[in-house]
Amino acid sequence: MPGESVTLRPVDEDDLRLLERFLTEPETAGPFQWFGYTDPRRFRQRWAENRLLGEDGGQLIVTAGGELLGFVAWRKVVVTASTHCWNIGAQLLPEARGRGIGTRAQLHLVRYLFAHTPVMRIEADTEAENIAEQRALEKAGFTREGVVRGIVFRDGRWRDGVAYSVLRGDPLPADM
Repeated sequence: MPGESVTLRPVDEDDLRLLERFLTEPETAGPFQWFGYTDPRRFRQRWAENRLLGEDGGQLIVTAGGELLGFVAWRKVVVTASTHCWNIGAQLLPEARGRGIGTRAQLHLVRYLFAHTPVMRIEADTEAENIAEQRALEKAGFTREGVVRGIVFRDGRWRDGVAYSVLRGDPLPADM
């Protein structure tokens, strides 16, 4: 996928305003990520605690050409007392969508997590109606596992989701 070079980096204090926009501006969050207004201070509180990089998950800023375009995040999903995997996601500013940036950012995050944590599995999910994100996950090397019925409540109704995963050792696309 030709295009801008996408990089991930830790969140700086100056980046918190960008993250807060996703919690206070419906048009910034986009149609599949707007769940109503929530406390934007949660990012600042977590940043003060651990700079948004903890044992149970984290967030990294997505940039291209030095421009802040959004973030990727991961959270621990406990499977058994001795096993966990990561669930990942990405959220981009409206002007960054549709350019392949989300695909590349999620692929970079998968490589980062496999390189720096011992997990076997990384999961991602999206709404069944979010075809663009499904394509992005598939291009980033994820395998569609199936539909999860009635998993997300958004905009007054329950919606189906689609589950994806990539396993350590699965072939990943070449650098994009």
